[in-house]
Amino acid sequence: MIGILTSHWSEFITGFGNTILCSLIALFFSLVLGIGFALLEVAPIKFLRIIAKIYIELFRNIPLLVITMVFYLVIPQFFFKVSGFVAGTIGLSLYTSAFIAENIRAGINSVGDGQMEGALSNGMTYTQAMRYVILPQAMRIVIPPLGNQFINLIKNSSVLAFVAGFDLMYQADVVALSSFQTINTYVIVGVFYLILTLPLSYYMRYLEKKLN
Repeated sequence: MIGILTSHWSEFITGFGNTILCSLIALFFSLVLGIGFALLEVAPIKFLRIIAKIYIELFRNIPLLVITMVFYLVIPQFFFKVSGFVAGTIGLSLYTSAFIAENIRAGINSVGDGQMEGALSNGMTYTQAMRYVILPQAMRIVIPPLGNQFINLIKNSSVLAFVAGFDLMYQADVVALSSFQTINTYVIVGVFYLILTLPLSYYMRYLEKKLN
C-alpha cells in the first residue's frame, strides 16, 4: 500500500486537490441557492413558492449522475462545451442545493410565528424580519442536517470520476488500472476521503454544541 501511495503520489494529490476545489465551489453555490430557494418557498407570494417547489422537487428527485451527464453530454450539443470538472461541480451544486433548501425551510417553519409578528409590529419589513430575525434562528436550528449535507456533498463529488473530472476517484481508477492494485488503491482513496469528512463532522458537532 505504501508503495502504491509513493509511486503514484502526484496522481493522488492532484485528485485530492480537485476534490477539495470541487467541494468548496459546490458548497458555496449550493448554500447560496439553498438559502435563496428556501426563502422563496416560504414567501408570501404564491408564484414564488411554486417556482421554488418546482426547482426543489426537480433536482431532489433526479439522480446526481443524470444531472451531471446532462451538463456534460447534452448541453454541449446545443450550447457550449463543458468540461467534466465544471459539469460535475454544477450538477453537485444544483443537486445539493435542493436538499439544503428543504432543510432551511424546515428551520424557518420551526421558528415561532410570534417572531415574525413581533418584527413586523416593530416596523420591520418582511425582508428585514426574515433577514435579521427569522433566518439567523433558523440557521442555528438546521446546523446538524446542514452538516450532513456538507459531508454528503464531499462524498458525492466522486461523480466527477464518471465525466473525467480528474477528482480523487478518477485518479484512483487510473492508478488501479495501471498498477493492478485495486484493493490497496481504493483503501488509500478511502483514507483521503476520511481526511476530508472527519474533521468537518467533528467541527459541525462542535459548532452545534457552541450555538446551543
